[in-house]
Amino acid sequence: KLCGYLQKLSGKGPLRGFRSRWFVFDPRRCYLYYFKGPQEPLPLGHLDIASACFSYHQPEAGAAAAGDEPSAFEVHSPGGAVTVLKAATRQDMTYWLQELQQKRWEYCNNLDAAKRDSRTSPTPSDFSKGLVAKDNPGNFLSQNASAERARNILAVETSPTDLVGEQAASQPAPVQGSAINFSLKQWSTEIKNSMSSLRKGSNENRKSVFYTTEEWELLDPTPKDLEDSMALEEKRKHLAEGNKGLTSSAFPFDFGRIPHKARRPLKDMIGSSKNRNSSDSSPTEWCPGSGNRLVSELQLKYQSQQEELEKLKKDLLSQKELVRLLQQTVRSSQYDKYFASRLCEGVPKDTLELLHQKDDQILGLNNQLEKLNLEKDSLQQEVKNLKCKVGELNERLGMLMETIQAKDEVIMKLSRQLSECEDSTSPPGGATNSPAATCANKELQELDRLKDNLQGYKTQNKFLNKEILELSALRRNAEAREREWQAKYTSLEAKLCQIESKYLILLQEMKTPVCSEDQNPAREVITQLLEDALKAEPSEQPEQAFFKPHLVSEYDIYGFQTVPEDDDEEKLVAKSRALDLRSLSLTENREISTGVKWENYLASTMNREMMRCVELKNLIRSGIPHEHRSKMWKWCVNLHVKKFKDSTVPGYFQTLLQKALEKPNPASKQIELDLLRTLPNNKHYSSPTSEGIQKLRNVLLAFSWRNPDIGYCQGLNRLVAIALLYLEQEDAFWCLVTIVEVFMPRDYYTKTLLGSQVDQRVFKDLMSEKLPRLHAHFEQYKVDYTLITFNWFLVVFVDSVVSDILFKIWDSFLYEGPKVIFRFALALFKYKEEEILKLQDSMSIFKYLRYFTRTILDARKLTAIAFGDLNPFPLRQIRNRRACHLEKVRLELTELEAIREDFLRERETCAEKRDLISDDEEDS
Repeated sequence: KLCGYLQKLSGKGPLRGFRSRWFVFDPRRCYLYYFKGPQEPLPLGHLDIASACFSYHQPEAGAAAAGDEPSAFEVHSPGGAVTVLKAATRQDMTYWLQELQQKRWEYCNNLDAAKRDSRTSPTPSDFSKGLVAKDNPGNFLSQNASAERARNILAVETSPTDLVGEQAASQPAPVQGSAINFSLKQWSTEIKNSMSSLRKGSNENRKSVFYTTEEWELLDPTPKDLEDSMALEEKRKHLAEGNKGLTSSAFPFDFGRIPHKARRPLKDMIGSSKNRNSSDSSPTEWCPGSGNRLVSELQLKYQSQQEELEKLKKDLLSQKELVRLLQQTVRSSQYDKYFASRLCEGVPKDTLELLHQKDDQILGLNNQLEKLNLEKDSLQQEVKNLKCKVGELNERLGMLMETIQAKDEVIMKLSRQLSECEDSTSPPGGATNSPAATCANKELQELDRLKDNLQGYKTQNKFLNKEILELSALRRNAEAREREWQAKYTSLEAKLCQIESKYLILLQEMKTPVCSEDQNPAREVITQLLEDALKAEPSEQPEQAFFKPHLVSEYDIYGFQTVPEDDDEEKLVAKSRALDLRSLSLTENREISTGVKWENYLASTMNREMMRCVELKNLIRSGIPHEHRSKMWKWCVNLHVKKFKDSTVPGYFQTLLQKALEKPNPASKQIELDLLRTLPNNKHYSSPTSEGIQKLRNVLLAFSWRNPDIGYCQGLNRLVAIALLYLEQEDAFWCLVTIVEVFMPRDYYTKTLLGSQVDQRVFKDLMSEKLPRLHAHFEQYKVDYTLITFNWFLVVFVDSVVSDILFKIWDSFLYEGPKVIFRFALALFKYKEEEILKLQDSMSIFKYLRYFTRTILDARKLTAIAFGDLNPFPLRQIRNRRACHLEKVRLELTELEAIREDFLRERETCAEKRDLISDDEEDS
């Protein structure tokens, strides 16, 4: 699997740059999808490799110019679009280019070879499972042998690193490393901006020095305005205390935190007041010992002032609280005095005491409420302070990270410069640094550089020659395809003109006959048209095979015979039906929305497991594409039988098969009898030597040992035969387990077929509910349509509908379960409801029901009826009705068994009935 990390050039203007992306190649469409990461579900976009060409630039050895990327390459798409990609190393770049060239070559040649046979799907996908896979073309060899040899000669041998391949998904995404070619002023500007974002305000008298490179750079972070900053300082006191760590790692001291009174003595200690008061003062150089001592003294003084300020604030708050309590006492006293003067006269003493108690309670509750409000305000203020502190700490952390990164870059550059200086100063072999030795050393370095350039240009030349060769061959193939299509179009147009001419003659003769009945040219035209339609197609020359119009082939893509061999009338109907199906398929191919949706969905699951979701259900209902059906069926089966498979030992299927081959099974004889009767119209099961017959036998024998209660039932062979078309033996075995033991009710395939009988009664209820007119029509003429539908349910429509519709039904059935059978059974009747209502006798109705499903060809319309017009369709309703009818059917079967036993007992006891023998026995 070609996948890995690449960096893609994207963005516009100042934001344009390389971004790391996870790239995955899809061989189904020859697309190179790119994601944000290996675990992302949806791709950001894709590159069409089939129609793209590649190039890269060979940089000069030792070049270090900005923008010179030695591992970058370009993908030129149709329309002039150019995508720039960059690998981690030049080795990875060469590997990606070689692989993309090879994938494009294989895809275009496979597509070209598939086009030569119009009977097969042109999709160059790999089929890895099932009998249908054997019919699809594998890897086609290139038709241009000389071009293939030249490609091999020009190929560059290379191997990928850990950042290419599936194992790269576990690696961290490579970070775009910036070479140390940035100017030092850019670093100082970035640090200056980060500092100014932390300290807002202006103070021209404050300057701090930050040493970055071999020359001194001046950083001028903006100070706070201290004239009106008392309240702001109180909020940011935690930042002032934590600023010690900041100054020790990045800056000598932060002047923005010094009180205004402490500035003057600091300036006196530093130097002349004239120079320090100027607005454009030069960088201040510090003596390390004295500077640290002054800093510590000022910090202690500042902290003592802060502590004193805090103490004064606490005293102020306590005084305010005392004043508030005194005010409350005064108000209470005034209230008591007023109350006593007004209400004491004539009021009982007990009532007065009760009122006083209530007043005391009210005052106590008011005091408690005020305390709680104060606590609430204090907590809110504390939360606000904590939020401010967290924000400031985050800002400081970001500034520190930028500062550390800048220092690291400076150290790296200085180290590199030091090593270069040492290399240039040390003479080779310990000799003196003479001018001749220096000149020789430069010439040797120049010679090495030229050799590196020569090797790079040789590699680039080989790659570009190979690219030109491939593009020329692909262009010739495209031109040849165009000529073949033109010839095919001309042939089809000529044949259409001939058929249209005969059709017009026939219509004219039918409208106004001009000859007698014996000499009627219409008879001749009809006879000729029938002969042309039924006669075998003559063998053609090899060169004619490219453009011969194969409208109807002998077998469809599933292996089913399209036209029967014996009955001419049936052959004509079958061929007409096959032509209608071909026309529908060609129409659907023009509308590629479903195919594109499937491709996009599968691309989104390249880096993650598929899961049940509404999007997937809607896609499956629209039909799984032929090239993806094997994968999706296997996934659906594993989804339903995971609990069974987890409880079995490895090699469970092979163990059952070995047991069935060694020891005879009671079901073996019936299985052998039914093998050739399973699907006689399918080439995979038409003869005893067919590959499908042996696989069918193995799966049925293994299942008979797994489920001895059922063993084998007629109908299981057809279920397995359909599954084997897209699945291998073991997967088909688990598919049968899914249908019999997970989907269908118990006793569905036992001797009594109890579950099948119950479902027919449930289906009758649904018919009366969903299609009341049709149900009443059947009741009026006493037509038991369950005689027809019983087989639909037992074998899931095998041999009842055309193959295209059959496999679309199976797609939804394997994902959603048995409810799909009810949906499509009702949809088939609704599709032909008007035609059935026109029939007015039971014989014609029953005859029509036996074959009407084969006349339904539009799978899209049928699916829309099944999943749209018949809604709502709750599974709970089906389960409830199954439970209701199950008891009734069991009771009826019990009564029938009792009648049978009575009859046998009576026959044994009655001598006359026991002695009765048949006419055959008398003859023998």
